[in-house]
Amino acid sequence: MAADEARSVSRLHSEEDMHGKHHSTLWGDFFLHHVPCRPGQYLIMKDKVKIMKEEVKKMLLDVGSSDLSHKLDCINTLERLGLDYHYTKEIDELMCNVFEARDQDLDLTTTSQLFYLLRKHGYHVSSDVFLKFRDDKGDIVTDDARCLLRMYEAAHVRVNGEEILDNILIHTKRQLQCIVDDLEPTLQEEVRYALETPLFRRLNRVQARQFISTYEKSTTRNNMLLEFSKLDFNILLTLYCEELKDLTLWWKEFQAQANTAIYARDRMVEMHFWMMGVFFEPQYSYSRKMLTQLFMIVSVLDDLYDSHCTTEEGNTFTAALQRWDEEGVEQCPTYLRTLYTNIRATVKAIEEDLNLQNNKHAKLVKGLIIDMAMCYNAETEWRDKKYVPATVDEHLKISARSSGCMHLVSQGFISMGDVATSEALEWASTYPKIVRAVCIIARLANDIMSYKREASNNTMVSTVQTCAKEYGTTTVEQAIEKIRELIEEAWMDITHECLRQPQPKALLERAVNLARTMDFLYKDVDGYTDSRSIKGILDSLYVHLID
Repeated sequence: MAADEARSVSRLHSEEDMHGKHHSTLWGDFFLHHVPCRPGQYLIMKDKVKIMKEEVKKMLLDVGSSDLSHKLDCINTLERLGLDYHYTKEIDELMCNVFEARDQDLDLTTTSQLFYLLRKHGYHVSSDVFLKFRDDKGDIVTDDARCLLRMYEAAHVRVNGEEILDNILIHTKRQLQCIVDDLEPTLQEEVRYALETPLFRRLNRVQARQFISTYEKSTTRNNMLLEFSKLDFNILLTLYCEELKDLTLWWKEFQAQANTAIYARDRMVEMHFWMMGVFFEPQYSYSRKMLTQLFMIVSVLDDLYDSHCTTEEGNTFTAALQRWDEEGVEQCPTYLRTLYTNIRATVKAIEEDLNLQNNKHAKLVKGLIIDMAMCYNAETEWRDKKYVPATVDEHLKISARSSGCMHLVSQGFISMGDVATSEALEWASTYPKIVRAVCIIARLANDIMSYKREASNNTMVSTVQTCAKEYGTTTVEQAIEKIRELIEEAWMDITHECLRQPQPKALLERAVNLARTMDFLYKDVDGYTDSRSIKGILDSLYVHLID
């Protein structure tokens, strides 16, 4: 009895500590009652978009016979307004046309935009296209701010070993930082945004919301495109709110029955945003809902193993999950039995949904949940031994996988149905280089933001500490700077894999979208844990329609 009481007191203090570092939900029941627009208004928007969609398709056909610069501007505008997903086929044809015309004698600005778009769309194009612009000293010099910006964006689709792009990135970043305060307001805003997040790394919906406002101020805007982008954005916002209503009902029931509120972060809306970053298109509504449910479970498991259960309880709970049967509940610590039951119930409901959709991979869902629990449980061994891995690479062999990104890619492929073949799922499960790079970005960016919080708690040593040990750095800042270099290398690996992988672009793009989401969430703070930092962005994506 004394031991049980001691553990209860310890757990109580743990819960107090948890509430001291994790704020409560910012949303509560908000989406049970939030209706961004009336049903009649929604139908009117859909009808207008249907007409505009056809008009833009005709416009794209006309662009096919225009000059190269106009084609590039058109593709760039559609992508930044978030409308390109409507025209995958047409844009692919335009890009093929652009690729064939790439050998024209172009100026530096057009060359930079051409290079960026070709690389972004998976075309092999050499960085040697920039060699002809070098002066006698080997530098590329220009005073044109917009040209500098295009070069800066192009340099962010580099791969390892491209020295000319490395130099372009260093010089353009320095020059843009020097001149940004003196630029006219619209360009100044664009440059500031690029210095914070280069174009290739931006989330589709966040980028669309920002660029719609910028495009509205442009004197050369196409008013039909502007209206189309606003209506399309509002339609998607309304759909997301419908999803969040369903998810709020599920989460309230799960949270109450499993009693997770006492130790786990309540971030269901933020989790939907995470999944929307990977799958924003309307046809992937089920993917967003399914993944939000599964990764809220993963988030609960993360908090459970990280700071709530004892090592013995974690071992027992993991063993029960590996059994995955009704008898397994008897193995669980008493206070975790309802969590075990609700995890199995949620997964079973998802499996039934997938089976109704004739999805051939439903049986794989539970295995990925079990594997995440095993990853978290393995980390507790390092924590208990207070072991500091000798190298960052050694650390990442365990911790990168526990970021959940590999599992999210696989679960995401499953949710896409026939779009992802059995061969694609098998490929994803081999932890390919592009998925490893996404996991590395997630782990390292997370560790940079959470280092101070975790350094003062009894948690697993972070990559920041390991990096300091490996490279003998004297300050945390030096270790973090080295880790940022590793993140840049991972982004280069992503670009390289997109250029060489035979997997369909639709699947590779999910991995890239996940990296973009992780970059956004962990840029300045841990935006998932301290979601107050991204509340304004979430309001703009879920609450406020664009007028």
